[in-house]
Amino acid sequence: MIHIYTAKQKFAFILLALVLTSVTTFAQVVTRPHPVWWFGESGAANFNFYEGTTQTLNEGFSTPTAFHKGNDVRPYASLLVEYRPGRVWGGMLNVAFDNRGGSFDQVTAPCNCPANLSTNLSYIAIEPSLRVAPFGNAFYLFAGPTLSFNIAKSYLYTQDKQVDRRGQFSDINTTVFSGQAGAGVDIPLSARTNNTQVTLSPFASFQTNLGHDPRSVESWAVSTVRVGLALKLGTVKKFIAPVPVVVAPLPVPVTIIDKDVQFSVRAPKIGPPDRRVKEIFPLRNSVFFNTGSTSIPERYVQLSNSQAATFKEAQIQQGQPMDLNSGRSARQLSVYYNILNIMGDRMRSNPQSAIILTGSSYKDPGQGKVLAENVKQYLVNVFGIGSTRITTVGKDKPDIPSEKKGGSMDIALAREGDRRVDIESYSPSLLMEVGQGQGTSSFLKPVQMTTAPEDPMDSRVVFNAVGASELLSSWAVQVTDEQRGGVQKYGPYTGDQASVPGKTILGNNTQGNYKVVMTGQTKTGHSIEKESSVSLMKMDDAKQEGMRYSILFDFDRSKSITVYEKFLTDLVAPLIPDNATVIIHGHTDIIGTEAYNLNLSRQRANGAQQILERALSNAGKRGVKFETQGFGEDEGKAPFGNELPEKRFYNRTVIIDIIPAT
Repeated sequence: MIHIYTAKQKFAFILLALVLTSVTTFAQVVTRPHPVWWFGESGAANFNFYEGTTQTLNEGFSTPTAFHKGNDVRPYASLLVEYRPGRVWGGMLNVAFDNRGGSFDQVTAPCNCPANLSTNLSYIAIEPSLRVAPFGNAFYLFAGPTLSFNIAKSYLYTQDKQVDRRGQFSDINTTVFSGQAGAGVDIPLSARTNNTQVTLSPFASFQTNLGHDPRSVESWAVSTVRVGLALKLGTVKKFIAPVPVVVAPLPVPVTIIDKDVQFSVRAPKIGPPDRRVKEIFPLRNSVFFNTGSTSIPERYVQLSNSQAATFKEAQIQQGQPMDLNSGRSARQLSVYYNILNIMGDRMRSNPQSAIILTGSSYKDPGQGKVLAENVKQYLVNVFGIGSTRITTVGKDKPDIPSEKKGGSMDIALAREGDRRVDIESYSPSLLMEVGQGQGTSSFLKPVQMTTAPEDPMDSRVVFNAVGASELLSSWAVQVTDEQRGGVQKYGPYTGDQASVPGKTILGNNTQGNYKVVMTGQTKTGHSIEKESSVSLMKMDDAKQEGMRYSILFDFDRSKSITVYEKFLTDLVAPLIPDNATVIIHGHTDIIGTEAYNLNLSRQRANGAQQILERALSNAGKRGVKFETQGFGEDEGKAPFGNELPEKRFYNRTVIIDIIPAT
């Protein structure tokens, strides 16, 4: 039988589809801590649909013509509670006022008179459901039985040229047992650090007509599409953070928990000062051009023909002792600014290789083609690469532009990043395998460098003030040497975390016990004070060698960490020994909002840790400790500045340090 849907039915199903589409969209980007118990209320529109036959309304009245189909929109409201012991499985309970009233389709009485029948069918409903978040995020599904108790059963019958008839249906089932299924998404309204979390949850569900027979006579059945919003509140239980391990036989740090701000200090391993780090430095595949110019910028190293004839990539892979005294960022940029010479040497050493140069200018594709041709001419004229091995393409914007549709809050910076030539290739000899699939790749083989980081990741004392960014206008720390009495002050800070190199606190001392006092000003004008402690010790082991890997991301958020799964699993994970410490830091550039960038850096850093943990577990590695953080656009912790587009692109990174056990 073909069912012809009314306009209201079509609207209800279209609205249901739109809600479910928005649910899926939000589920991709929302990641927040979840309390175990949630309480709230919901409101919704019931799109009710009638089927079956209704004619005998009660013992005293039957309509001249039977009614069959009908529909209408009526209100729904509930009090709710949710139990979420984990990220996937949980339970829901709604106690609701559920109006299933509606209007039957108009019929014609024997007198050739139009007749109408409307109802006010209402229930108190108890709706327990199983709640499943299949992806462990904000998107969830729910399904369960419904137990409904009838509280209203009136009707209104109108017929042309007749007096309106009002009354109560007879033979109404006082209790109805049926079922429902639906989906929703939890959209956070509160800050991540708040103890009380608030979410707004759009949801949609379908109440089947199986079992939902309002009466014990005739065949009237009701089904409902419900679309609404729920407001939920949950409280995060406070917890004592794990006390960090101090690599020294000294007192461990003490964590003090306050009503609002949790303050603790993480002790580092200080030194060794002469540690060498073998670094795998990713080679960014872009050459950025200055605004208003089509010439290769002078900051890129351009050789003469005689210099190119003797140039070898190995010259910049093996850092000289004097190079180790310069900053890490400066050493890395000196490698990157040789990108054209590195590509020339690689293509010269691999005669079968070929590349594609895609020039982009936000003005027009013709100018983008000029940029690409200028890079090509350098490789052809200076390194003698055959012109047929280099294809040039011109575009107005790159495939993944920084300047998105609708503009950007930082449009000038975005356009600088879009004015570039991208180097891509099909040739395996030029590429790094990261598992992205077939086709061209922008992942060029990295450069291996030997460096001596002036400030290793694991050498810093970290001050954690969880909740400070939300509750405090600023905070500072005072570090007091408990043996010698010296006092050092650091700050002010506004974020949830700050750090100071351990060697700065130790100075010329080889060890020390320190009292750390945090003082802060709340946004309401009050002062708070917290106390903790830390023990530091220098450990000299000049033979120790660490390893560092960096992975880069394009501007587009959809460039997921999973594209690096093969690289992390097959190359990085096998080099992590038992009992090592793996330090993972995520960073972004300054384009976009600070909150968005902080969340993005955390997602990418956590994603890298998850991939490595799976690989280490499969390999049977034991005792590996992870220290993973996302710093967002924090320029105090960013590996590079943000004044040039290439530096901003290199700041879109996750850095992985592997520190062997001592």
